[in-house]
Amino acid sequence: MLTSPKTRDRLRAKAYAPLSLAIHLVVACTAAMLVSTAAQAQSSASVQVYNIPAGPLGDALNRFAQQAGVAIAFQPRDVDGATTQGLQGSYSEMDGFDTLLRGSGFSVVKSQNGYLLQATPQAGGALELGATEVSANQLGTITEGTGSYTPGSIATATRMVLTPRQTPQSISVVTRQAMDDFGLNSIDDVMRHTPGITVATYDSDRTSYYSRGFAIKNFQYDGIPILQDPQYSAGHTLTDTAIYDRVEILKGATGLLTGAGGPGGTINMVRKKPTRDFKAHIDLGAGSWDNYRSEVDVSGPLSDSGHVRGRAVAAYQDKHSFMDHYKRDSEVYYGILEVDLTPDTLLTLGADYQDNHPTGSSWSGSASLFNSAGDRIDNPRSFNNGAKWSSWEQYTRTVFATLEHDFANGWVTKGQYNHQINGYDAPLGALLDPDVNTGKAKILARKYTGEYVSDSADLYATGPFNLLGREHQLVVGGSVSRSHWTGKDYTNALMVNNAYDYYHWDGDAPEPDWGNVTSKNDEITRQTGTYMTGRFSLTDDLTLMLGTRVANYSLTGTSQAKDTGKVLPYAGLIYDINDSVSAYASYTEIFLPQSYYRNRDNKMLEPDEGSNYEIGLKGEFFDGQLNSSLAYFEVHQDNRPEADTAYNAHPTNPDIDYAYKGIKATTKGYEAEISGEVMPGWQLQAGYTHKVSRDQSGKKVSTWEPEDQINLYTRYKLSGNLDKLTVGGGVRWQGTGWQVLTNYNKGGAQEKFSQDAYWLVDVMAKYQLTEHVSATVNLNNVFDKSYYTNIGFYNSSYYGDLRNVMVTTRWDF
Repeated sequence: MLTSPKTRDRLRAKAYAPLSLAIHLVVACTAAMLVSTAAQAQSSASVQVYNIPAGPLGDALNRFAQQAGVAIAFQPRDVDGATTQGLQGSYSEMDGFDTLLRGSGFSVVKSQNGYLLQATPQAGGALELGATEVSANQLGTITEGTGSYTPGSIATATRMVLTPRQTPQSISVVTRQAMDDFGLNSIDDVMRHTPGITVATYDSDRTSYYSRGFAIKNFQYDGIPILQDPQYSAGHTLTDTAIYDRVEILKGATGLLTGAGGPGGTINMVRKKPTRDFKAHIDLGAGSWDNYRSEVDVSGPLSDSGHVRGRAVAAYQDKHSFMDHYKRDSEVYYGILEVDLTPDTLLTLGADYQDNHPTGSSWSGSASLFNSAGDRIDNPRSFNNGAKWSSWEQYTRTVFATLEHDFANGWVTKGQYNHQINGYDAPLGALLDPDVNTGKAKILARKYTGEYVSDSADLYATGPFNLLGREHQLVVGGSVSRSHWTGKDYTNALMVNNAYDYYHWDGDAPEPDWGNVTSKNDEITRQTGTYMTGRFSLTDDLTLMLGTRVANYSLTGTSQAKDTGKVLPYAGLIYDINDSVSAYASYTEIFLPQSYYRNRDNKMLEPDEGSNYEIGLKGEFFDGQLNSSLAYFEVHQDNRPEADTAYNAHPTNPDIDYAYKGIKATTKGYEAEISGEVMPGWQLQAGYTHKVSRDQSGKKVSTWEPEDQINLYTRYKLSGNLDKLTVGGGVRWQGTGWQVLTNYNKGGAQEKFSQDAYWLVDVMAKYQLTEHVSATVNLNNVFDKSYYTNIGFYNSSYYGDLRNVMVTTRWDF
């Protein structure tokens, strides 16, 4: 998008990298699998402590299922008037259900996706139950209200509702509880919290996420894919988490359900759902740099029968920054309605709206690395290259609908539709590198406006079938999407007296006359695809998953690209070593026609293609309350776009001033992760990732992504006299990362910039003031570590957040 590089010096942040902790995390995951297996062998089922009061049976069953992390299906009217004596003490899943249901005339049976409530046969004949209510849906288990750091089930990988252990790919899930505990109010916050993910900051309002050496370009909303544009940011990464139940990050190639995309992974943001009982809360928070936030969330039945349910969420945040003259206010609104059209048919309608209004936006980093002579310069962390009028405004408007029907034979059909508008209005001005003699610098000013209008639909059926005396599962579906991008660029702004004191820059500068539009973008991207996945039970312990997608992609308009009949296979094999541990292997693919990257001959690069190989172990303990995994992976990529540095230093083609070349790249690595309840009251999510990316010649690529990373976040609810207090904390460590930059002010000389290894430490504490009121304190970057979140984007740098604090009060109704 930019045609002129900006320059800057760097501050090196040094931190000791104790590999012993990485080793301990790997050992911890292995030990969790082996030791917990032995522990479970000593009892028929794992147990946990419950304190469910006497009262209506339906409420107690839902509460128990949430705390146990399982799904329970029943029809509320069938238990109207039924009560239970409650549940106090330590119980396994089945013992807990038996105790709650004692004397009620009901019992439960374990099904493929949880538990079913059934009437206990009586002398006069069996009772008939109506249609069921499921506390988990076709998107997986709802995490809100469970208090857990791990999900019960997920559906991001294959459309089948499976536990993490049953899914033959690496997946990390940040639950509602984790978001609430650590104040993860944006997708950026969630990604920084997620094991194995690197967050690269382009400037104050644009970020990119990397996994396994590759940029994550695929976003999903309730499983509906939206492709992130490589040039422009239009709201996806600034999404507020107030409206989400959880965020699922599926790592590696994910072409089966997403179609076109990058091999890094997919981020699936699962929206909150209405509740059958009235629930509401209000959050008010204040923190460093005049950071103020408010949130209101109301949910419950809209009819006496409970067949119509709704939820509304609104949040507003006004936040300044550690960077000079920068602030951003954002607002988000969300509404969702669920209607039981029949006992077996559910209609969902919803909409969300989000605006982000920044002022003083930085552009391409926040400070130059070089001066006009190509010498490195120092900048304070607070330096902001943006003018006060500079603003990368982004907005999102979404309406969505789903229709789901359950058949008596266990099959489910679901249709989904998503209409989304993502827009940006970006008058930008950034101070360039200073003159070595005068200290003066010019402002580069450009304006970009545009909008993406996307329509996506997906229809599938899933259910069991019998073959050769065994029960298997099948998913058959198809999807279609269309995205229309229109944009205008203003690149001939008229600046008056364009010279400013770089070292005393305060952002004061007149906004230029933008003049006429210099270029327009008008592109339509169309995708269609059909997919099928089978989960075959070969033996009691061995499961085979086979699937494929046939994808069609076309891009017309300003840019042109096309790929039809692309076959994307999916394969997975899972072997249950025992009741708690499984071994697995999987293979997945993905592709992405290039629409932006051109070579030195001004020709589009060939489609980017990726494949993911993975083998590992997965553990599931204490009835799914604790999950762990160990994985070795390889990601192979063809036609990866890399800057053609030799050409870019001395461009010769008048039609292109910045060229790319397609290379082959391979990432090899391993990762360990553990999440969930280690013991009653103690929740943990931790992970260690090691990876190395190389091109076909063996040269390392994606070097800004550290080869080693550790993430560990935990919270513990005290007991006894201190049972109103919850404490927690987290650490993030990453090894050295570096970039080799082209110093254009020194004739294209190559220079290496490094980010030394560093630790970041966060702590939190929550106190339950009354039954309905709590207060939480989050202190981030406790030791005020100075570090970069990007070096090299147009020869600029960007610092990570300084030490900051946030105090939040919550009222629950």
